[in-house]
Amino acid sequence: MKALADYVHSKGLKLGIYSSPGPNTCAGYEGSYGHEEQDAKVYASWGIDYLKYDWCGARNIYKDSEMQAVYQKMGDALQASGRPIVFSLCQYGRDDVWKWGPQVGGNLWRTTGDIRDSWDSMSKIGFNQSEIAQYAGPGHWNDPDMLEVGNGGMNTTEYKTHMSLWAILAAPLLAGNDLQHMSEEIRQILMNRDVIAVDQDPAGKQGTRLSQSGDREIWVRELADGSKAVGLFNRASDTSNMALKWADVGFTQTPKQARDLWLHKEVKLQGPEFSASVPPHGVVMLRVSQ
Repeated sequence: MKALADYVHSKGLKLGIYSSPGPNTCAGYEGSYGHEEQDAKVYASWGIDYLKYDWCGARNIYKDSEMQAVYQKMGDALQASGRPIVFSLCQYGRDDVWKWGPQVGGNLWRTTGDIRDSWDSMSKIGFNQSEIAQYAGPGHWNDPDMLEVGNGGMNTTEYKTHMSLWAILAAPLLAGNDLQHMSEEIRQILMNRDVIAVDQDPAGKQGTRLSQSGDREIWVRELADGSKAVGLFNRASDTSNMALKWADVGFTQTPKQARDLWLHKEVKLQGPEFSASVPPHGVVMLRVSQ
């Protein structure tokens, strides 16, 4: 494992590992129950950078009310290991984890059950994250689960919506597809630097829903340089014309600059509002500055 970690690091990448606070993982392999300090020390000696810690086997011996203390054990062990290891809490959003995740050393925590590669699953998860936005910030993030972009269950438009929404949510961008065999379309979605820059914005403020009218939703995220990322999302199965008033976003006058992050071009703005035709299950994503 040390040799593997060295090889991965030589490629400029980092290495993650998976365990559970219970006796076994979801797949039935050994968990870290009773061996938290030992495992953390071994992970550090191997050169591990990331630990996903899945509640799975723990639910057979612990109650949800004990969850915080259980995760604290591994959090303390990782802290004492002598190596910075990202601590990913995977317990499906139970026990309001976002309220205590940072206290146990968590860097990210799952806010929901497992995502599936379908529009229904992705949209139900993604569009229900607004109320916990206050708990996200630099070093500790709400995690609505991995990206399904490129796994085949959604179309290209829906995958762009997926990527856009996760970026506005300041969500960890964990590619869940086969990176060796992906189309150019999928590669361009996952490697859209404009969208990634929104996700990785150093201010770390999670975006929230600005408005909703039926299947049409507008989300806004404040960015470190004073600009704002705006997503016009059409959850309907038909094309929809959507309008956004700049005053509603907090701009006192027409913004000076707006960039369409999927078309990769500047948008000319005129007047007190912006309007666009948004395809079914699609998005128009802008970065706007005063």
